[in-house]
Amino acid sequence: MDVIFAFIITMLSFVFFGLVNRILDRLPIPGSALRNTWKWKNISTSFVHSCITAIWAVSCFYLHPQMAEDLISTHSDFSHALVAVSVGYFLHDIVDMITHQKLQKSWELLFHHIVVMTCFGISVFLGRYVGFAVVALLVEINSIFLHLRQVLLLANLSQTTLYRLNSMVNLGTYVVFRILTLAWMTRWLVLNRDNVPLLSYTIGSLGMAIITVMNIVLFGRLLRSDFLKSSREVKREKDK
Repeated sequence: MDVIFAFIITMLSFVFFGLVNRILDRLPIPGSALRNTWKWKNISTSFVHSCITAIWAVSCFYLHPQMAEDLISTHSDFSHALVAVSVGYFLHDIVDMITHQKLQKSWELLFHHIVVMTCFGISVFLGRYVGFAVVALLVEINSIFLHLRQVLLLANLSQTTLYRLNSMVNLGTYVVFRILTLAWMTRWLVLNRDNVPLLSYTIGSLGMAIITVMNIVLFGRLLRSDFLKSSREVKREKDK
């Protein structure tokens, strides 16, 4: 797939997720989420992106298993398009956050998106490391449950069985598809150091180091919020 076509797909993706956001604006919103309708729409749009890309990323390796043997130069147009679509989504989300949210509230996520978009952008427009980018997009399997958790919180459903079940699945998939996958990617980059140009290696290494730190911090927050906090509350009730 040439650069021009990849650029067109990126822009179409940007427009598509903008339309998804507009459609969500016309759908019913839970009363508890009315105090922050922008956040509801933003997270719901992210949820749609996660569902699409998670299924797409798994399909890429299923339909083109040769890509797993060469993450640098072997890929299909189907896989290349996936990475371009994700660049378009991250661009949409950056614009959405800058437009509707104060910088002090969104700088963490903006920083994450810029780092990821830079790494994916290199892959899209060079037509290389597409397989590596698709491996990175496997984290969207976890993002489905991570975004669903936020949706349930906004809908004031944090005390339901669905929320508790989602919390367990979220934590499990977080370990597998974020922490372990990122560790594998770091190992792959180190082992293939001689096959990756210095600039790409440096950007990739810095990107993964930043994402690793952010993932560890978020994991601690999730663990404290959904499990350690509830354990303390149960203990207090027993002590009464």
